[in-house]
Amino acid sequence: MREIRQGRYVARLARGPGDVARAQALRAEAFLGTAGGCDADAHDAACLHLLVEEARGGRLVCCFRVLLLEDGAGIARSYSAQFYELSALAAFEGRMAEMGRFCIRPGLTDPDILRVAWAAMTRLVDEHGVAMLFGCSSFKGVETAPYLDAFAVLGARHLAPRRWWPRVKAPAVFRFAERLKRHKPDPRQAMRHMPPLLRTYLMMGGWVSDHAVIDRQMDTLHVFTGVEIGAIPAARARLLRALAG
Repeated sequence: MREIRQGRYVARLARGPGDVARAQALRAEAFLGTAGGCDADAHDAACLHLLVEEARGGRLVCCFRVLLLEDGAGIARSYSAQFYELSALAAFEGRMAEMGRFCIRPGLTDPDILRVAWAAMTRLVDEHGVAMLFGCSSFKGVETAPYLDAFAVLGARHLAPRRWWPRVKAPAVFRFAERLKRHKPDPRQAMRHMPPLLRTYLMMGGWVSDHAVIDRQMDTLHVFTGVEIGAIPAARARLLRALAG
């Protein structure tokens, strides 16, 4: 994938171990609150790593990794499969990509960072003929109370199609679709507490599991998230491809 330059930012693939180490350090800061640390696991070696840097100075502001799969038969190798029972998706016949460890440098709120990141992801999807994008979308912390409105909206409007239904596998989960059936959410509060990555998935017609995994190691609540590329609304697809160039 050739690099993408937009405004203040450049998106590109990692070029070697040094770039991967920079991404792992940013992940440690974003997810674990550890400056100078390293968030690494066995999945890193099988993934492409995308970096978004400031064009002037090269500071890393965002990163994520991508695992490419020829079809659903390989989904057991994904990071998500540790936490969700994904046997239904093993029947998916097209190419798949797992987007993981997405993070933006703490304290940065420029929406152009997310736009450039999605431009890079769009180009990667098109270049590799990906038919489904999936991953875990994380809410900060493991307390559910701040996110009840967001979870109620997910349960009411955005659950996965039954043919791809992710089932419970993790030992600690919050079954929000069942628990919040009678909860009347405040739409403004729901969107305020919806993670930016998840908001983008939903705007593309994405869907989620009916439960959130309580991941105390990463200090997050996360939901399995998927979107079939062919189901993305035409206007949204045109916008993403225009960003990708």
